[in-house]
Amino acid sequence: MLNDQPISPTIPAADLDRAKRFYQDTLGLKVVEERDEGIKFESGESVFFLYPTPYAGSAQHTQATWTVSDLDETMADLRGRGVEFEEYDLPGLKTVNGVAETETERGAWFKDTEGNILAVSQDKKA
Repeated sequence: MLNDQPISPTIPAADLDRAKRFYQDTLGLKVVEERDEGIKFESGESVFFLYPTPYAGSAQHTQATWTVSDLDETMADLRGRGVEFEEYDLPGLKTVNGVAETETERGAWFKDTEGNILAVSQDKKA
């Protein structure tokens, strides 16, 4: 039943206007629908929903990941837009200049204005 249906992230925002500016202006994403319950954005062939809640930023895990073809180029572009990448030194995950590498992928994490953790990732096999 669900195996052939699209899935899209639902991302919390404490301040919907502030978050909208981040996703639209900083990340360059297109608003496709606005309503009282939140804002729907388009990113590539995907959509995600940004909704107001006082619990935004409380999750300590990645909320959404963009798969990119060139991580270094993407990070440079985002840094130029004011995005700051997180540094981690955890068991099994250490970043250097914002980037963590495994045998199969490279990834980097950043936070939106609401404290949600977002990521960009590049498959090393591609």
